[in-house]
Amino acid sequence: MTTLLLPGLIDVHTHLRVPGGEHKEDFTTGTAAALAGGVTMLLAMPNTTPPITTPEVMSHARVLAARDSLCDVGIFAGASPEHVDQLTAVSTGAAALKIYLNDTFGPLRVEDVPTMRACFRDWPREKMIAMHAEKQSVAVGIGLAAIYGRAVHFCHISRREEIELIAEAKMRGLPVTCEVTPHHLFLDETHARCLGPLGDMRPLLGTADDVAALWEHIYDTVDCIATDHAPHTLQEKGSAAPPPGVPGLETSLPMMLTAVSQDRITLERVIELMSDNPRRIFNLPDQSDTHVEIDLTPYTIRSEDMKTKCAWTPFAGMEAAGSVRRVILRGKTVYENGRVLAEPGSGRVLA
Repeated sequence: MTTLLLPGLIDVHTHLRVPGGEHKEDFTTGTAAALAGGVTMLLAMPNTTPPITTPEVMSHARVLAARDSLCDVGIFAGASPEHVDQLTAVSTGAAALKIYLNDTFGPLRVEDVPTMRACFRDWPREKMIAMHAEKQSVAVGIGLAAIYGRAVHFCHISRREEIELIAEAKMRGLPVTCEVTPHHLFLDETHARCLGPLGDMRPLLGTADDVAALWEHIYDTVDCIATDHAPHTLQEKGSAAPPPGVPGLETSLPMMLTAVSQDRITLERVIELMSDNPRRIFNLPDQSDTHVEIDLTPYTIRSEDMKTKCAWTPFAGMEAAGSVRRVILRGKTVYENGRVLAEPGSGRVLA
């Protein structure tokens, strides 16, 4: 058996469904899935029920995270026209701000200019603004970054036109960063047709040319690999109106190790995209005496092995080049050989 050691990974885009969606995922099951994927720190998104747009909801979410989490968790605040006057107050408990410019799962979406202006004017400058922006909305985000002279992070970039626009913005020195997901790197619209509702997410899977463009820019433009872990139950996915989103915490690293084995990316670049850059971009704390031990034995991904509450993956049946064998968090073994050993509440909630 060949093994290697990696630093604890950081996922800056997860949906743990708390509050209001605990039948899909909760802080315990979501962070268990994180540890199984080598992730020791994650940021949870705010499109919950109710959305995390006020200090009261943020405080409630933080209490639940402190009680239930197995790894370290930060929580996004969400931008909304109804609560834009509470941006400063909600920021004290938030790791960053999320602005939704396009359709997604949940109630949050910003379509009016006054709300966008308030976000860029009033959100603390030391905390990141992240955007769900697709196609022409990416240009809006770049324009706001230029006007206000502050950093913007673009979530789950998935199209050639988007990654090339961000590349041009970076060439001109604008303070923008972006992430891509493993499902947009390894799956395309042909897989979506085969997977049906299990291949439906936002952004939608792109063309083979879109996938090629993401790989073309994996060194010069992409800053982070993020999962956009968005679990729904199989019952919900099989309904007449299936919600968009797929789980990804447990398959992100195995798929990127597969790309290393195929010489599509170096291991050093994977570490930058999944640990170093997320920590730097979102100004996250160090985790002392923390690492992930990888078994490089190839294996087949199976839904029945998933720790996520929804218990399925769009990558089921695919071959991966390595898996997580052991995770050490602050000197303590929290995951080993398929078993989660951490206790609820042992993870830290980021300020």
